[in-house]
Amino acid sequence: MMKKAIVVLLCSSIAANVIAQNNRFLIAFGSCNDQDRTQEMWNEIIAQHPDVWIWVGDNIYSDFKNPAGRPALYQKQKSNADYQRLIATCQVTGTWDDHDYGVNDGGKNYGLKKQSQQLAMDFLGFDKNNPVRHHEGIYNSVEYGRGKQKIKIINLDTRTFRDTVLRENYVDTLSGKKMYRMLPNLSGDMLGEHQWAWLKQELKNTSAKVVIVNSSIQVLPRQHRFEKWANLPNAKERLLSLLSESGKNIILISGDRHIAEFSKTQMANGKALYEFTSSGLTHTWAEPWKEDNEFRIGELVIQKNFGIIQIDWKGSEPTIEMRVMGLRQQVFNKVSFSF
Repeated sequence: MMKKAIVVLLCSSIAANVIAQNNRFLIAFGSCNDQDRTQEMWNEIIAQHPDVWIWVGDNIYSDFKNPAGRPALYQKQKSNADYQRLIATCQVTGTWDDHDYGVNDGGKNYGLKKQSQQLAMDFLGFDKNNPVRHHEGIYNSVEYGRGKQKIKIINLDTRTFRDTVLRENYVDTLSGKKMYRMLPNLSGDMLGEHQWAWLKQELKNTSAKVVIVNSSIQVLPRQHRFEKWANLPNAKERLLSLLSESGKNIILISGDRHIAEFSKTQMANGKALYEFTSSGLTHTWAEPWKEDNEFRIGELVIQKNFGIIQIDWKGSEPTIEMRVMGLRQQVFNKVSFSF
């Protein structure tokens, strides 16, 4: 028990010192990173000087029935010289999605998920004493800062416990192309009861001024045909209710889609709820198409990208600026707000 306490205190102390020096905390995050493609975003991310890097999922691509080859793929990614430069300068946390979990669109019935979990935790750098090592699933949390300048990052696991979601093949009447869509599972669950109970306590037992909830797949958008929380509508409603009941200042982050966008809604408690999707560190859509999202703010970004969330503590309440970033420090979209 003593060792765990020491680790937590050291991590909090490092982050607190950063905040105390400049009154801002900068989070960089991204997803959909193919270790066999060009790794050109790391220098762009380093140039932003983030305090923490969050993996949102698909951290490598490793869709194998047998995970024996997966350690080499993680090693290839982790040994990338530019990625090594990044993690030498900031904290790292995160979760996984289907391609590093081990099977495309996979859920709770994947038979090798325990082996996958240990490899993913090694890659993310979880200490051997971290509680995530001792429960099923990769869900975890971390806090940075202290007092009124504290943030909490909650990394959900949307794979280990997720009920089956079926795919339906069809031919698009306009293009004539063969396509698929995910069908809703009206009674299905996403997180499993242990993770739901854990999430409730994580939201309750924190004094953090800002809580980042990392979902891996999109929460708010519901009109597209791919994976999303809306495919499990009861679970989505349960999540939104839990976030609202917590009364916390919450930002959702997600990946998976190989695009970037901001979404916004209002929770039942009256607070604004933003979702920042950033996906496609190494690849994006081969061809663009129109995609509706009733909650979208600004434009849909179909470019390789990463996300920046800057928290400014100078005022009595934190102010937030979120930026969709690309190559050559291009800003594709941004939004600023305070809670």
